[in-house]
Amino acid sequence: MSFTKLIEKIPLFHDEQSGTDQKLTSAEQGKLWATYVGNTMSICVLSHMVKHAEDPDIKDVVKHALGLSKQFAAFIRDVYTKENYPIPKGFTDEDVNMDAPPLFADEFYLHYLKYLGKAGLGVYAIAVPLVTRSDIRAFFTECAHLTVELMNTVNIMLIKKGLLTKPAFIPYPTEIDFIKKQGYLNGFFGDIRPLQALEITHLYDNTENNATSKAVLLAFSQAAQLKEVRDYFLRGIGIASKHYNVFTKILQEDFLSAPPALDPLVLNTTQAPFSDKLMMFHKMDMFTVRIRAYGNALSMSARHDVAAKYGRFMLEVGNYVEDGANVMIEHGWLEQPPQAADREALAKS
Repeated sequence: MSFTKLIEKIPLFHDEQSGTDQKLTSAEQGKLWATYVGNTMSICVLSHMVKHAEDPDIKDVVKHALGLSKQFAAFIRDVYTKENYPIPKGFTDEDVNMDAPPLFADEFYLHYLKYLGKAGLGVYAIAVPLVTRSDIRAFFTECAHLTVELMNTVNIMLIKKGLLTKPAFIPYPTEIDFIKKQGYLNGFFGDIRPLQALEITHLYDNTENNATSKAVLLAFSQAAQLKEVRDYFLRGIGIASKHYNVFTKILQEDFLSAPPALDPLVLNTTQAPFSDKLMMFHKMDMFTVRIRAYGNALSMSARHDVAAKYGRFMLEVGNYVEDGANVMIEHGWLEQPPQAADREALAKS
């Protein structure tokens, strides 16, 4: 059964007020556009990984992820066709050289899928409460479900290969307690308490993300064709390294473990499997996701010193993304998302 037919058979999401005869809302247009462009990029990257993976277990997991991206993109193309809606260019065979050697060791592919899955889940889960048309709501619900299943498969394979690192164990509380002093929020002065569980969770997650991001940036810097693009990736390595080191230090100050660096999994390859356009978009997209991750972490961090670092890092990442967008605009690489009507321009025409 095709993915489109599967969506149509989910009865929970169909009602008279949200039928497929309705026009796509701004939320639906935006989320479909982002999902389509992101998954066409993933198809290019994962296709190359599938071809060059040597470990049969890892190859199967990557192949499964590739199949999901192809299904998601095909469903959206079908929606666009029915709506007489222009299909975004996204990324195509022009953006991948299947004969170029791999950039990473097979082990890295699992870490990469975990990194990619987190980004995808953010798009799909946020879309579900915002979309109203029944077929689109069903689509994003199924995307989230299938991506969660993929993440479980990735974790199982990481465990099987002895590669999964876990956030640190902390003691069970002996009783229920309540915060009694404002000093609980201290981070710069006075008595500073140990990290609480939610702070540890997000510090670990963001350390893991930066370890993966740094490895991708390292590989892309080796393969980039244009000096301007290569310099952008080198700057990104500096940002990811700093953030990784700061988060690691905070965890280690409380004698807690941090995820390992993944740099050794980058191979000594300088031939580009991907276009500069694809690699630039990839890192801009992932750094944009980092802003959301840091915002989530900030909201869960009561200690002033930890929250302040997230605030500063969000600004740094935001500036980096803006500079990347400027590079892509200069080269005509940045595709425009759907946008509201320019009423002022219409009035002047």
